[in-house]
Amino acid sequence: MNVKLEKVLPAEIEARSFEIISSELKRELPEELAPIIKRVIHTTADFDYAENLVFSEGCVALAREAIKNGACIVTDTNMAKAGINKRKLKAFGGEVFCFIDDDRVREAAEKNGTTRAVAAMELASALGKPLIFAIGNAPTALIRLYELIGEGRLRPELVIGAPVGFVNVVQSKELIMECGVPYIVARGRKGGSNVAAAIVNALIYGIK
Repeated sequence: MNVKLEKVLPAEIEARSFEIISSELKRELPEELAPIIKRVIHTTADFDYAENLVFSEGCVALAREAIKNGACIVTDTNMAKAGINKRKLKAFGGEVFCFIDDDRVREAAEKNGTTRAVAAMELASALGKPLIFAIGNAPTALIRLYELIGEGRLRPELVIGAPVGFVNVVQSKELIMECGVPYIVARGRKGGSNVAAAIVNALIYGIK
């Protein structure tokens, strides 16, 4: 067996990973966006995100300012919630919410014949806090956010649209890009809770 392993100390693995990503990228990334795109690539080992991630103008600075002022994060999965650095977020006064297993959400979804993700967005819209939505699983959550924004019931600081899959995934992301709020979207079918969490963490880590 002739396998050559790279000798890297545990504390250096992430830094070395980012060095490899930077060396293998086929184009120069905008300075403001590069840390976010690279962290998603680091999370997924998928360089397609260098092209698939799209950002509304000025959204990164706006989101970081909102986080500094105590904005909270709403996710559609407990996996995304688990992946977000809650300690660093708490230092700015924010917290992470996921209502997918909330009894109120279960009851509302059953009563109204919707997905729990839809009911969770309804519940989140009543929080009365500045919110960033990090959606990595449910296109129905993005669609309901689009509707809530259109109805004037919600004005998020940022919507991260990164559900993965096939049914209404592409369409839901395109809707979010048209609803007039800041967004970061993983265009196309790719995404996931890990991608949504990585984007949130990259925003937090980049706050000076």
